[in-house]
Amino acid sequence: MRLILLGPPGAGKGTQAQRLVAKYGIVQLSTGDMLRAAVNAGTPIGREVADIMARGALCPDEIVVGIVEGRIQEPDARKGFILDGFPRTVPQAVALDRMLQRHGVSLDAVLELRVDEAALMRRIETRIAEMKARGEAVRDDDNAEALRRRLIAFREQTAPLIAYYQLQGVLRTVDGMAPIPDVTEAIDKVLSSGPKPAKSSKASTPSRAVPAPSAKPAAKGRRPANARPAAKAKPARKPKSKIGKKSARGAATRRKLAPARKSAAAKRKVRAGGRRR
Repeated sequence: MRLILLGPPGAGKGTQAQRLVAKYGIVQLSTGDMLRAAVNAGTPIGREVADIMARGALCPDEIVVGIVEGRIQEPDARKGFILDGFPRTVPQAVALDRMLQRHGVSLDAVLELRVDEAALMRRIETRIAEMKARGEAVRDDDNAEALRRRLIAFREQTAPLIAYYQLQGVLRTVDGMAPIPDVTEAIDKVLSSGPKPAKSSKASTPSRAVPAPSAKPAAKGRRPANARPAAKAKPARKPKSKIGKKSARGAATRRKLAPARKSAAAKRKVRAGGRRR
């Protein structure tokens, strides 16, 4: 079984991981523990991330991904593992998916321990006080101010993983504020219920193109049903007369005056003849 425990710092991921290890016989892979071991051993990676961890900031992706990929290839991780504290960002989750695919394995579930941040702050402060009262060593990054910065980083960078794994259908959410035995029981129930179908995104699924129905050839002598009726031919206009209205009126006037003009011309001839005599 391959699991991821997802939740803000102090949500109880480490406690629940130990119980899952005992029940399923798998190993817990805590990136925080692996990085702290590298710091204590003084390895090159440890020296590189020492200051980053002291500030409560997130380590570079390439460092964390490289540590996890090397760890899951060890013999004790072949039966299964629990990732605690990794992935922290969506790019790390994408890198993890590709890594698991290269090794031919996949995740069975991502367990989200949902908690109230205000109550979580009080829980951490109480735990630190109890550790100091017992004389136990407290880590440099295990204090209220560092926790506050880590909570802000979780909201900004890690919380988007909830939607990422929910779309894949592997997210399981339990109440992390319940008593520890109740949280363990809730985890057992969601793991025994089996995987949920992945939710598909309509926007990312290309829709199949529906072929347009082929048009049948129209029968001879018949007009297709969807054809528009042919426009009626307009009658040709009669050519306009070259003679305008004014010319027509002038012609009529000349016809009326023609007899009078002939009479005047005849009189002029008679007069001219008498003069010749």
